[in-house]
Amino acid sequence: MRILTENLNMSSDLTGTITPFLRWAGSKRAVSGRLSSYWDSSYNRYIEPFMGSACVFFKINPRRATLGDLNSELITTFKQIKANPVSVSDELAKLRKSKSTFLRLRSNDPNSLEPEVAAARFIYLNRYCFNGLYRTNLSGQFNVPYAPQKSGTLPTMEQLSQISNRLKHKKLLHADFEKTLADAKKDTFAYIDPPYTVGSRRVFKEYGARIFSSEDLERLVATLQSINQKGGAFLLSYADCKDARELFKEWPMRRIIVTRNISGFAKNRRRSAELLFSNRDHPTH
Repeated sequence: MRILTENLNMSSDLTGTITPFLRWAGSKRAVSGRLSSYWDSSYNRYIEPFMGSACVFFKINPRRATLGDLNSELITTFKQIKANPVSVSDELAKLRKSKSTFLRLRSNDPNSLEPEVAAARFIYLNRYCFNGLYRTNLSGQFNVPYAPQKSGTLPTMEQLSQISNRLKHKKLLHADFEKTLADAKKDTFAYIDPPYTVGSRRVFKEYGARIFSSEDLERLVATLQSINQKGGAFLLSYADCKDARELFKEWPMRRIIVTRNISGFAKNRRRSAELLFSNRDHPTH
């Protein structure tokens, strides 16, 4: 198999698009232009089963889309911004940037809060936590420390309204990737960016109480085969590792080099390799 290698700088500019309102460790935001080049107007629906900050969705801006994730707080937040951006903005306006506020919100049980309050809590904690990580303990409690340096500001009412408009008529699912991808068929394009497991070791990206396992990867392979058989298209991102090269070897592969600017890890800036697998020809534009 011929491997094409590309150098992608994670600080590249995204112009003419809505900026995602969440920080997300492992985000594809700065390479979303490269990833979105696999999409074209022949597709009638976009599906993303591991949505995170949904930066590729925002870059593509499809008319029809299904976004899913197993993170219930994430889905609640997107649903509330879609339906009630003013209420979410009002709740955010009540919050001040401080460690005491952060720790108070972190200790709250989101299931005990009104949906718009839970959404504002999630946005606040995401904005001011260490590196935009989402990590929980085994009880499902968010436990990332406060680290507001260079984290930016909370989204404005105008930004939330723009996000709400983009989410109109889009389906948001709190679901496993198999369920989210079940509707994939001909003229569907799916972008798939699962948690990376390398040699049974979870790559430090985002953590929840449930770990994405080797069994999940086997289910993912079967799901990709099903999409392909139904005539749908997919693009899969994964860490460059032996497991991925073996598991997804039936599809064409491209190798990309990314430079991640994440403070707090191994001298801050690191180059890493990721693989792109797709059952469609690579775009020439």
